[in-house]
Amino acid sequence: MQLLALFDLDDTLINRRDCLRGWARDFAATRGLPVSAARAVVDALDARARPDDFADLRLTLELQDSVESLWAEYVSGMAQRARCRDGVHNGLRTMKADGWAIGIATNGAPDIQRAKLAGAGLAELVDGVCASGEVGRRKPGRAVFEEAARRCGASLANGGWMVGDKPGTDMEGGRVAGLRTLWVSDERQWPEGIPRPDATVPDALEAVGHLIRWGRSRLSQSLDAV
Repeated sequence: MQLLALFDLDDTLINRRDCLRGWARDFAATRGLPVSAARAVVDALDARARPDDFADLRLTLELQDSVESLWAEYVSGMAQRARCRDGVHNGLRTMKADGWAIGIATNGAPDIQRAKLAGAGLAELVDGVCASGEVGRRKPGRAVFEEAARRCGASLANGGWMVGDKPGTDMEGGRVAGLRTLWVSDERQWPEGIPRPDATVPDALEAVGHLIRWGRSRLSQSLDAV
């Protein structure tokens, strides 16, 4: 029995929104920029962040920094702020002890996503990571899920779970890729018009607990059948 869990990163395992707001506030303050500048940074980077976005911000905020140095500052600052909910690390260790392969299937540039993983203390707890920038396709496309599974030494053909916060990219993408889906709702309501996930939990810690219980239940059933 394959025990594979692929996790989204941003706003699933770490709270990117809080990281971004904190970084933007400090970024503006260190340059003596007004609060409106911090809001402009958040608005520009809220959905996704790429080096090209800093070319636009450089002009908007009339900065002298190079695009490369601004991106490097962003990567470093976000990594320093990346945090998991208490208990998630131990939960992932329990999953690994139970035989789970744990992967990260995330949209974004490889350098920032891997930096946040390391900053949050997650890099050593996962078996494989695939950022969309490495495969040239973003979720909900199959490529990110497929490559993340492969890097875990697993195959989508043998099933698994996708855990994420976004109904479209994570849940629908995971479902189409043949995975069970576990939605981290953050107390939101499921949108209409999209097939519902296999399970819903409020946060990442509950997601890990759900998978541990599910895996142990499946193991017990397989042993009973012997």
